[in-house]
Amino acid sequence: MLQKTFVDIGPVSSTLSSLDHQIIFGRRGTGKTHLLSVLRQARSASGEVVVQLDMRTIGSTGGIYSDPSLSLPQRATRLLVDVLAAIHGALLDQTGDDNALIHLGDSGNALNDFYGAHVSVKVQGTTTIESSRTQEESSSRDNSLGLKTNFSSAEVEAATKSGTSSKAVDGERHEVIGKEVYRVNFGNVGVAVRALVRTLPNKRLWLLIDEWSEIPLDIQPYLADLLRRALLPTRGVTMKIAAIEQRSRFMIPDRDVGNIGLELGADVATALNLDDHMVFENDEATAVGFFQNLVLKHVQAALEAEGMPAPKDVEQLISEGFTQANAFAEVVRACEGVPRDAINILSQAGQKANKSTISVNDVRFAARQWYQASKDGAVSASPQAKKLLTWIVDVVIKERQAKAFLLESSSKDDLIDYLYDERVLHLLRKGISAKDEAGKRFNVYGIDYGCYVDLINTAKAPKGLLDIGTTHAEFSANIPHTDLRAIRRCVLNLDDFYNQQKPSQKPQQDLFEI
Repeated sequence: MLQKTFVDIGPVSSTLSSLDHQIIFGRRGTGKTHLLSVLRQARSASGEVVVQLDMRTIGSTGGIYSDPSLSLPQRATRLLVDVLAAIHGALLDQTGDDNALIHLGDSGNALNDFYGAHVSVKVQGTTTIESSRTQEESSSRDNSLGLKTNFSSAEVEAATKSGTSSKAVDGERHEVIGKEVYRVNFGNVGVAVRALVRTLPNKRLWLLIDEWSEIPLDIQPYLADLLRRALLPTRGVTMKIAAIEQRSRFMIPDRDVGNIGLELGADVATALNLDDHMVFENDEATAVGFFQNLVLKHVQAALEAEGMPAPKDVEQLISEGFTQANAFAEVVRACEGVPRDAINILSQAGQKANKSTISVNDVRFAARQWYQASKDGAVSASPQAKKLLTWIVDVVIKERQAKAFLLESSSKDDLIDYLYDERVLHLLRKGISAKDEAGKRFNVYGIDYGCYVDLINTAKAPKGLLDIGTTHAEFSANIPHTDLRAIRRCVLNLDDFYNQQKPSQKPQQDLFEI
């Protein structure tokens, strides 16, 4: 099913198949897990050993959650031990059948050595060992004599019974006064991993780490640093990590000990970002083509599994499933480049259409429903983020009648990152410039379709993506590929929002009275 429904995005698949260590960025629903799973199947089919880990299922409370008695490095070390144990378990699971790529006759000793290398505990404090031995011995002796007589004969009976028993009991008491601290000897782990990789087919081990962003943010750099020391120096090991960019921290700069973690571009290759490849405004034809193939393959796989006839190509899919091609283009526009959102919007649009073909109005209804069910609740969990989103909609859409805005690339705002992570803001392009702001670079953010779907066909409906006019409103349908003439009408000043949030101060005398 994964192979049947997979649609490649430009050079992503071929880039990911390289032997370089890489990080794949993408928000939830962009297909990171699907991509790693397809890569796992492809490498396994070529005869190489692949281990895919889901970080949501790895770790213990002592490693993941905050424990005031443990330092950050100690928590990260515990989590590293759990990761190495999961790798060992996954490799051991691949030895169980006749078609297995790993044979215990070749790799058994190396697997044992790898397990022993990463399990090490040191006691900080004193250890007391007490030994004791007790000896018990007992003996017994019984004598008996009997006489039986009658008129014709007499019988004499005699019996003797004796016995000796002894018992020795050994005992040992192990008393630890101190703390047990997990340790990982990188030298031992490196030797064990190198020996293990040499026994594998093609002398290659692929390690695919999914859901990295589920690791608490404070210990991510430490775990990344431990992985860098334990696994990355080993020739034959290739590591790929899938993460959400706004929820990831791979490195902490430290002048005393050097950088802690993984340095992008140095320790790992330049990261792939799936969000850059499927945005409608970046390349409309490419985005529509990708989602057409994605939906077609999912429909074909689902109908074939039920023994039902399926559309043979995109043209048949559009003609039989939609009132017009514009209806499908509206789905692509509404999902904002997120495949999971596209599938859910289509699902609800199909229910709305019932036995009819899907229309533009069905798509808009479904997009509104999906936004309220999936995104609005998540944003409302942060009152400040909800206020900022409402303010952005009022300023950009209702006042400027645009769908996007600019923020200076060097600016960092946690609420903007939160809204982006919840998929109500979309990063359309990075690093554009303008002639009237020489030396500055800006990022283009788009507002989610669900935020303005109710305004479509009204006087407040957005007229275009950006207002790029110098003296009067002039809207662009797409993001210009060259520098903008002017950005005065496009830039969003977040200071205006934060100034509105400041509580009004009373005169000084009132404060004293209080």
